[in-house]
Amino acid sequence: MTRNSASFQAGSRLEKLTLYRLCVPLWTPYRLAFGPVENFDTIIVEAVDAQGNAGVGEATVLTGYTDETIEGSWRAARQFAAELIRHDGASATSAITRLGMKFPFTATAFGTALEMLAGSELLQLPGVATVPLVGLLQAKNEDAMRMEFQQLLDAGYRTLKVKVGFDVARDTEMLKSVQRVVQGRARIRIDANQGYSAEQGMAFARALDPVGIELFEQPCAAGDWDAHLAVARVSPVPMMLDESIYGLADIEKAAALKAAAYIKVKLMKLVTLDALVQAITRIKALGMQAVLGNGVACDPACWMEACIAARHIDNAGEMNGFLKARAPLLRERLVFRNGAIVLDPGYRARLDMENIERYRVDSLVCTPRAAQAASS
Repeated sequence: MTRNSASFQAGSRLEKLTLYRLCVPLWTPYRLAFGPVENFDTIIVEAVDAQGNAGVGEATVLTGYTDETIEGSWRAARQFAAELIRHDGASATSAITRLGMKFPFTATAFGTALEMLAGSELLQLPGVATVPLVGLLQAKNEDAMRMEFQQLLDAGYRTLKVKVGFDVARDTEMLKSVQRVVQGRARIRIDANQGYSAEQGMAFARALDPVGIELFEQPCAAGDWDAHLAVARVSPVPMMLDESIYGLADIEKAAALKAAAYIKVKLMKLVTLDALVQAITRIKALGMQAVLGNGVACDPACWMEACIAARHIDNAGEMNGFLKARAPLLRERLVFRNGAIVLDPGYRARLDMENIERYRVDSLVCTPRAAQAASS
């Protein structure tokens, strides 16, 4: 059933909220400056109305990237579900917004589930769409890089991401190897994941050869704008902010400070699809370029981000987390072909309960009757 409202309809009531806490293993560890990631700690929210329509939302919590932790987010999600089940459309939206002030990732699981339940047009494509993705080049020595790069090239990737932020000297030499291997056949994105101090970031930037490099992402800690600006002033390549950006106020600040040419946005930090589109629109209006996508997300969130990217983004998407996970959470697999997600307009996002059960750590079913009995 298709509905036109982008938010849970006024007067509508939820029949059931089901929450799943999952630990989803990855094919290979995802190496970041603050440590390797071997599993995705994921919360899935499924919202069902009285007519049996369902919406699904995801929050995958990465310790070190966000202040949220999986334990705190799961606790907050359980408490909030008992509150949300008693709300109708308008008040549900307000309640999710309030939750998002402290727990944006957690709130996104609820907000997007209700948007999908309401039949958000942002998830309905007029035809087949193709969203190119960034590929991850993780090899450290040049021979291994050549093999991995050729595999990525054969798979259709034309933009690569390389992780730095570990050690300036080693990172610098590693990047030179990457440039020798790539030889202009793909764009290179460098991501430090907040791993450098201002001095380290400046030293790395000064050593950069800009050939083939599209951008340099988040060298310093999210809240240390002065450190980032120090690096930006000496960088020969465009800068991108990621961890520093949680909403429109951060986007406005980045523009006012001339801190970056690119701003990366992720659905899980913005709570709703509507807010994500607003952020992308504002980034463009301020003369910057938006990059969209979450490399630490399962297929529900990657699908939603790809739907937005298909209409609003003109560069490689970073919603490639679903390729890292050992198994999908949705029954209909996302199609990956020639370095891109291929979106079918008739796609239906329904949970694969076999995999949900396989990776389930905990779960909660909340109904209006149960919530009322618990509060009485």
